[in-house]
Amino acid sequence: MKKLLTALALAPMLLVGALAHAQGHSDKETKADIERHRAMAAAHEAAAKCLESGKGHDVCQKELQTACKGLGIGKYCGMRHAH
Repeated sequence: MKKLLTALALAPMLLVGALAHAQGHSDKETKADIERHRAMAAAHEAAAKCLESGKGHDVCQKELQTACKGLGIGKYCGMRHAH
């Protein structure tokens, strides 16, 4: 749980890094990147709330995978951490 919250806390820093990297992109591409990052952050926040509610890791992981479909690389929505 604490690792997930730590990962969520790092999300704004990742967004800043992505925005810095996006300087070579067009405005349209940059806006699309911003929206994807916001959607991934919202999905991870929902996963944290799911865990807090006591639903269990497997249930929350499946919800995260559904929310992130098409957003991040792999089945962990662009982020993976150790358990």
